[in-house]
Order: sequence, then structure tokens, then C-alpha cells
Amino acid sequence: MKRTGEDEAMQRVFGYVRVSSKEQNLDRQIGRLKQFVLPENILMDKASGKDLDRPAYQALKWTLGLRAGDTLIITSLDRLSRSKADIRKELQWFQDHQIRLKVLDLPTSLVEVPEGQEWIVEMIHNILIEVLSSMAEQERLLIRKRQSEGIEAAKKKGKHLGRPRMQIPEEFPEVYAKWKEGQLSAKSAMIMLRMAKTSFYRLVNQYEACVVPKGVD
Repeated sequence: MKRTGEDEAMQRVFGYVRVSSKEQNLDRQIGRLKQFVLPENILMDKASGKDLDRPAYQALKWTLGLRAGDTLIITSLDRLSRSKADIRKELQWFQDHQIRLKVLDLPTSLVEVPEGQEWIVEMIHNILIEVLSSMAEQERLLIRKRQSEGIEAAKKKGKHLGRPRMQIPEEFPEVYAKWKEGQLSAKSAMIMLRMAKTSFYRLVNQYEACVVPKGVD
């Protein structure tokens, strides 16, 4: 069905940005989106991509009411989610509600085609989405595998991380992972580990230097 001029005037463009922790900066993503989206229409979350339960993202879908004809722009697919299942579910939701998703790192998703030829973009887009979704999930699995291997290596070395007197508690890797992914606050992690703030962050720094692969965000 062809849209009327009034329909087109009602179309809105939103942007969404996300980083995994409060310490990370959103400026780079926001800067890229400002080329396409009004600043007041950019919503942001500082939360893990492990699931979709994020305030700004949920507000974007429900409170603000993305509707047919609207466009949502993100910088990369993993800003939407790190889970392949969640990405596919969200893409289906956008399609069902006739909302255009544009991904700056997927040039094909930005292409405008004549009316009646939308299937071309959709076909190529779906192929790229499937490939990149698989890559995002495999990256997450690889990070966990490397962390597990690092933990085993640390244990074989006597569980010392950095300074000789600083030992890793047996439950630290699990608590660290939950804290890093946003499932636990730093305060809750300290309570669970029975550690003071200074000791907790010192151990985190030493643990990441010895175990966590460099370049992982």
C-alpha cells in the first residue's frame, strides 16, 4: 500500500546506543548517529547485551511506541544484543511491525530502493544478519572459553594473580563474570566475596591482566 503524504510526515527516526558498563563512553556511537538522527531522538543504555531487559530499549519499543513506518538506527548489530536468538527475535518484531532497522556497519541496510523492489534489500540484509549474528554469538562463546582456559592456567600456577600475597578466591571467577555482565552490582560482588572495595578492585585488575583476553569489551 502506498503511503500518503500525511503518513510520511508521521514517520519518525530514532537512534539507539549501548555500552556494557557505566565506565564506558557512548560519545563515539552518538557521534555517528547524529549524522542521521536528531540528538533528542537518540536513546541510550549502559547495560550488558546479554538480554533485552534494558530501560531505554524497552522504552523505545513500548513507551515511545515505535510504529509502522518508523526507522530505528544503530551503529552495529551487537548494540542490539549479543545473543543470536534475541537478535533474530527482535528483527522479526521489527518486520512484523513494519519498522525499518538500519545498521551503520551494514551498508546494505541503509540503501533506499524504488517502491516494489524492497525485497532485494531484505534478501541481502537477512543473509548478512544471519552471518553477523552467528559471529557475535561465536565471539561471546570464545571469550568464555578463553576465560575458562585462563582460570585453569591460573589454578595450575597456584592461583596467584600478580602480587604473591593476593590469591584468587575459589568463587571469584563466577562472581566476576556475573558482575562484568551486569548481573551483580560491585557492592553485591564485594559482599559475596567478603572483600573490601580496595581489595576487590585490585584483584579485578590483577585477574584481568592475567586471565581476561585483551581487546574484549
